[in-house]
Amino acid sequence: MIFKRRGSRLQRSYMVSYLLIFLIPLIVITIFIYQSAVKSLRTEIEQSNVNQLNQVRMTIDGRMTELRDIAIRMSYDNSLTRYMVKHPYYSSEAIRRLDQYRANSAIIDDLLLYFHNDSVIYSSEGLSGLNVVFGKTYKFNSWDQQQIKRDLNEIKYPLTRPADGVTVNSRQSSMLVHMVPIKPTDAYPYATVVYLINESRLTGMMDSVLSDFTGNSYIFDNNGHVLTANSHDAPPTPLELSTLAELKSGIHNMELGGKQQSVVAVESQENGWTYVTTMPSDQFFSRIFHVQTLIVLIFALVALAGIPVALMLARRQYGPLRDLVEFAQSRSTGAGSSPVRHPVADSSMHNEWAWIRETLLHYRDQVGLQQPYVRHQCLLMLMKHGQPDDPETVRLIDGLGLRGEGLQYFVMIVSGDALATRAANTTAASNVELLDETVSPYLSLPDVLSEVALPELGAHLYGVEYSSSNRLALAVCWQPQKDREQETSMCSIVEAVRELVRQHYGTVPTVGVGTSYTQLEMINQSFIEAATAMEYRVIGETSSVTYFNQLHQEEERSGSSQFWISNESLLKLSQSLKQGNIQVASHMIHTITAGVHAQSLPLPLMRCILFDLLNTVLRAASDAGLLGSLRDMPQVSAFETAEELEGQLQMLAIRICECAEHKQETEQVSLMDQIVAYVEEQYADYALSLEGMAQQFSISSSYLSRTFKEKTGVTFSQYIWQLRRDEVIRQITETDHPLKDIIVRVGYLDTANFIRKFKKEMGCTPGQYRKLHHGEEEQSALEIRDSIS
Repeated sequence: MIFKRRGSRLQRSYMVSYLLIFLIPLIVITIFIYQSAVKSLRTEIEQSNVNQLNQVRMTIDGRMTELRDIAIRMSYDNSLTRYMVKHPYYSSEAIRRLDQYRANSAIIDDLLLYFHNDSVIYSSEGLSGLNVVFGKTYKFNSWDQQQIKRDLNEIKYPLTRPADGVTVNSRQSSMLVHMVPIKPTDAYPYATVVYLINESRLTGMMDSVLSDFTGNSYIFDNNGHVLTANSHDAPPTPLELSTLAELKSGIHNMELGGKQQSVVAVESQENGWTYVTTMPSDQFFSRIFHVQTLIVLIFALVALAGIPVALMLARRQYGPLRDLVEFAQSRSTGAGSSPVRHPVADSSMHNEWAWIRETLLHYRDQVGLQQPYVRHQCLLMLMKHGQPDDPETVRLIDGLGLRGEGLQYFVMIVSGDALATRAANTTAASNVELLDETVSPYLSLPDVLSEVALPELGAHLYGVEYSSSNRLALAVCWQPQKDREQETSMCSIVEAVRELVRQHYGTVPTVGVGTSYTQLEMINQSFIEAATAMEYRVIGETSSVTYFNQLHQEEERSGSSQFWISNESLLKLSQSLKQGNIQVASHMIHTITAGVHAQSLPLPLMRCILFDLLNTVLRAASDAGLLGSLRDMPQVSAFETAEELEGQLQMLAIRICECAEHKQETEQVSLMDQIVAYVEEQYADYALSLEGMAQQFSISSSYLSRTFKEKTGVTFSQYIWQLRRDEVIRQITETDHPLKDIIVRVGYLDTANFIRKFKKEMGCTPGQYRKLHHGEEEQSALEIRDSIS
């Protein structure tokens, strides 16, 4: 039930991660699209404001140009000279002409003509005193009589006064005053044309062009003064106005009145005026409501369609992870190869990720421990059976680095018999220390020769134990040197290995060396040849080196007839049948029969020669226990051709090799069953050790270590620890004996070390385990009593 709850939480987390993987990009893309739409719409709106403001500028500039043109025409109108306007008869014509000029412009409210240093001013209404017009008819709030008279007499360039409050016949209004000297192009003008413009005419013109504009709009003169303003929002401060007046043409983003504003400025080339509009940025969002609604709708549809799909994919992809969690949990609760029986270990795991992590770390360590065994099995398979067909095994073999351009391969077999003989001849009285080292003479030889590099000879060696006897096969990968003969180089490699053994044991071993081949697939041939050379031993001394190719040379020196099958071939065939190597045996049978057949001998002589081959195979069949093959001897020996004999011997060789392999496997299994049974009986003996077991069963310690691991799945020390730990658990749960006595009885003298190791593996000390177990028993008893009552 605990696992289901945790599993569901893990599954929910897994689904949430899939939802986040789906929703986060969707949200990011939606925000990006939304921001792009807002930016695009904002740019469109701002560009629209620029266009509208340009239209306002062109409209107002056109009206102001009209006023300038009117002043120019007036300067050349003979009816409006100083003489004509004061003449009693022609003054009425001058008044009528002024009225016509006023009517030519739609933005002015009145048109006045003033001649310098005069006390009167002329309008379409007639002649009036200067004090009367600007004292009663148009009374400005901030333009007094003295300033008016000075401006009218002194201006030399067109001048526009900002909008000012004015009383027009007792009515309040806001007007701009535009004054143009005449002649406008004359350096010494003689008169001034005064245009009175109602501010509402300009602001109304701006509103009509800007349409539904909801911000503020301003017109600044070339001195930065506000000529007119049209406000639909909070007015800016004077400091902010001065900032607006200094803006260059374009679109600006700035803060005005505590709010972010989009500001558009356009400068007129006609009169230097600057037209400015300001709009709060939040008004853009109100204009994109339909875009926002569309984006939200699309997001909702995609989310509604995508969330079920994401949940379905998460549930589907969670399957392998759930299986892994269940596997990790089953291992942590005792289903794995290293069971953990204490429930505290489960509670110490925070979640399933901890189970998975612990499992992966455990198997990573297991892989590291298995690597030497995998290499050993690959090399043993390569030497006994040649190139395997399994691609994975081929990949593992290639991973050893055996293949390379120009490399050659041969096998040499090292025997520990000489070391054992030396140990037997050593007395304890003469050399006790040496005797201790050589009681198990093959103890460290596999470790010493497990992998040897000889860079000065261009060789790399890998040691393989292929039987429980004191034999070690060395697969040699070497690079022939151009300046040395091949035989000389091989001898150097063999002597280097013998010297290495001598440095460790004080004596040199017996060595059998096979032929060197250029293809790795032929290394099984070299292995059989090395085994053949080891058994032949042409030199009688035990500390000798026998090369397989010496067998053929010895035969040639002995003067053997060329018709007979060479002892070299028969020995190689016999050895391959003993080793159960069907590839080499089949190859040797075919080579021998083909060689005899190629000599075109008479049938009786050929039969005599081939009987050597038949006898060798039948002797191997007898050694393998195939007694039925001997009873079939008359049928086998009644051959007429070499091909007929080859076919029968090939089938017999297959049976012999199968029997040899089965016999080796049976012997190994039987031996390991005896060893495991002995360990299970004697595990409480504190003196029990791997080296002692190897000596007792007359095998090497490294061979015992490897085969024990293959048999039980754990190392020798781990297996003993598990037996002792289980026995301690049984006694502390079933008896009340002191914990220290229990630990000593199972073969552990170091109690503190046992407790530390027990706590590391079980999650609690043996004492805590006993208390917890007794607590569970009491709880179970209470539940039973409650159910009975």
